[in-house]
Amino acid sequence: MKKAYLFPGQGSQFSGMAKDLYESNAQAKEMLERANTILGFRITDIMFSGSDEELKQTKVTQPAIFLHSVVLAATLGDTFQPDMVAGHSLGEFSALVANKTLSFEDALVLVSKRALAMQKACEAEPSTMAAVLGMEDAKVEEICATISGEVVVPANYNCPGQLVISGSVAGINQACEALKAAGAKRALVLPVGGAFHSPLMEPARVELEAAIHATTFHTPICPVYQNVNAQPVSDPETIKENLIAQLTAPVRWTQTVQRMTNDGATFYTEVGPGKVLQGLVKKISPAVEVASA
Repeated sequence: MKKAYLFPGQGSQFSGMAKDLYESNAQAKEMLERANTILGFRITDIMFSGSDEELKQTKVTQPAIFLHSVVLAATLGDTFQPDMVAGHSLGEFSALVANKTLSFEDALVLVSKRALAMQKACEAEPSTMAAVLGMEDAKVEEICATISGEVVVPANYNCPGQLVISGSVAGINQACEALKAAGAKRALVLPVGGAFHSPLMEPARVELEAAIHATTFHTPICPVYQNVNAQPVSDPETIKENLIAQLTAPVRWTQTVQRMTNDGATFYTEVGPGKVLQGLVKKISPAVEVASA
């Protein structure tokens, strides 16, 4: 039996996140206070009692989810024995701390820079995302390719029958109409700030590339299955390149879980806020066991 640990991405935040860890575990408290110092503001105040609006600020959301996940993993102590790890989008950074590719401090700085770079890219060009339900991936890809003069690309292959697309506002609106006309159960524009995992994130990719190349990546204790290719990776330089490519490439989550299951994962533990990934895993690989950390 191989154990896989999964780390969630943006959208899992809630008021009160990691508060119980902070109050009950000395190591968790120390790590969260260190994060406040590194970030230059008390992110814990917003995590513990902030409003939904405050938690939705880009400079808060990504570091907050990362911190909840990584601190929770650290408190598991010797029971945390991963055979493989993966993270959904932002969650890949949490996974890379968990498998010791990145130090806690270095990863937090990268996550903060990533969040701010993505925010800048969103402000530079109005863009959005939409969830497409009840249609084969290949058909969604085909329809996206027919939208001319606009950016429209698959962004998150979440599970069979659920694919998120990303692009310009006009392009996504056109694609949603075309997808519904072609038989999609739903094609719903999401309340997000921009076109994540699309070519419109190129300015953020360039900014993050410089930061990643300036950061030390270590040989991990177990492979990370990366978003861009759904393959197990242990080489630090390859991990870097895939992490850079991730901002403009789709998250191949369906393929990642399929590959992990094929490679022997029978037990999946989600580490962090929410249970979104557990639900997706059960749809992708119904026979495996899932749990929260």
